[in-house]
Amino acid sequence: MLTELTLLQFRSHRRISLALDARPVAIFGPNGAGKTNIIEAVSMLSPGRGLRRANTQELMRRHEQVGWKLRATVDGHQVETSALPGASRTVQIDTKTTPQTALARLMRVLWLVPSMDRLWIEGAEGRRRFLDRMTLSFAPDHADAALAYEKAMRQRNRLLKDQVRDPRWYDVLETRMAESGLAIRTNRAQALTQIGIAQDDAQTAFPTAQLSIGQDGPEDLRAAWAQSRSRDMAAGRTLEGPHRADLMARYAAKNVPAAQCSTGEQKALLISLILANARALRGLPVMLLLDEVAAHLDVTRRAALYDEICALDAQVMMTGTDANLFDSLGRRGHYMAVSDTDGTSQIEEISR
Repeated sequence: MLTELTLLQFRSHRRISLALDARPVAIFGPNGAGKTNIIEAVSMLSPGRGLRRANTQELMRRHEQVGWKLRATVDGHQVETSALPGASRTVQIDTKTTPQTALARLMRVLWLVPSMDRLWIEGAEGRRRFLDRMTLSFAPDHADAALAYEKAMRQRNRLLKDQVRDPRWYDVLETRMAESGLAIRTNRAQALTQIGIAQDDAQTAFPTAQLSIGQDGPEDLRAAWAQSRSRDMAAGRTLEGPHRADLMARYAAKNVPAAQCSTGEQKALLISLILANARALRGLPVMLLLDEVAAHLDVTRRAALYDEICALDAQVMMTGTDANLFDSLGRRGHYMAVSDTDGTSQIEEISR
């Protein structure tokens, strides 16, 4: 569980410290006040670039430009991640410098943000990131496999662009890619199995999504890459493999592809998947970040969402522009009001 969080020079926050417990956190305030910046900071307690996919320079307060730092206590471990101007992000756990991938073993961080509302109708890259974020929550070593695959593929692509034809170079890289690619495939398939079970076993107000993986490439990746070197060389890149996979979803009750559903149904499917992901991780430390999740839900659906959130074995942080959006959460929630004064965010805890 995340029990303490401090933001230093992060986005619009000069310095804030939060004490958290098991209650769902509802953060409200006007647009631009700094609500999303708080949950973005929490998302940086996981591997990668966080829920906005920002680079390290974008996370600095514009007024000072001295870098940024986050400190957190997660299950008794002291976590610190930071970046100075022009430098890469660093991570320390219990004062020891560690790769970002180690964060995935401390706490599973899931999120749903408004930019994901078009997930089912835009390009495969966003769905692939969504799939890998779910997969990472079940298999923390998935990040290591993905990094190994990307590194070997970049080296192979460099050979292709340079028109290198010596098969020995390709043999070595394609073997590495096949090993890590198999791990990626296995992890993804197991994650979808767990999500499916969590959906089937739940009483939920949100629709069930049937998931599958497409465009994943041939079964024997190593042989396929060896045969496609000429074609890949003409393209200057590797054309097949797990890096081209796509997450496919269908609205189960209607047997309709998610891309053909209404905007409201697509949002409901996303909420259903995030909740199922959190349920499937029962017994593990989970943080669920929901940005503006209630904005397009009617009163009945909001009440159902909060009931399901409170039943989860997970911490939850939500944002919204109006405190009234969280009325049906009632005394079960931990409320924080965020405001902005001359470009600096202020936060105040509210009793309800």
